[in-house]
Amino acid sequence: MSETTAPEPAREEPFELPLFPLQSVLFPGGLLGLKVFEVRYLDLVADCLRDRQPFGVVALTKGSEIHGAGKPPVAFQSIGCMAELIDVDSTQPGILHLRCRGAQRFTTESSHQADNGLWRAQVRLLPNDVSVLPTEPLLGSAKGLANAIAALKTQGTRPFLEPYQFENAGWVANRWCEILPISLAAKQKLMELDDPLVRLQLVDEFLRGKGVVS
Repeated sequence: MSETTAPEPAREEPFELPLFPLQSVLFPGGLLGLKVFEVRYLDLVADCLRDRQPFGVVALTKGSEIHGAGKPPVAFQSIGCMAELIDVDSTQPGILHLRCRGAQRFTTESSHQADNGLWRAQVRLLPNDVSVLPTEPLLGSAKGLANAIAALKTQGTRPFLEPYQFENAGWVANRWCEILPISLAAKQKLMELDDPLVRLQLVDEFLRGKGVVS
């Protein structure tokens, strides 16, 4: 029998969140590195540091991450993930290097763009994944992820934040989603799934199809 832990309840009332549309999908528990140089995002980081608040990451469906005259209109997914600042470093004036942690998912109810180009939205938090053990048929994916992490470490790469949670099906699925060569749209669909076991099952099918897990 799988052991489960009830998810934290979602924040019921909508609230305003600054958004950072990107050509990537942020998963809960994920590690995100950003190089920030646009004034709107420098201001966003300053506000988040001052207020100790997260910002929202949403995947672009149209347009560019860069704001400016002549750029095409921007459109982004309605479901995203909050990002919490871990480290902020400045190697030269006007440029910040960020390390962020993926937190809770949210759904966007409305959004607007400020005069400086920064997007803000009224969002509602979605429940966190239930913490559930991978079922026996999915243990290969958990073991395969452990092997992948070990191999990446020998190359000097640490793409995931510790502590590792191989006993957590959602965590295992999310980490695989971050490194698998699948489309942005596929990653978005996987992130949106409410059932972590279903997410891991889909990842497991992909891994078996590619011969990564047998």
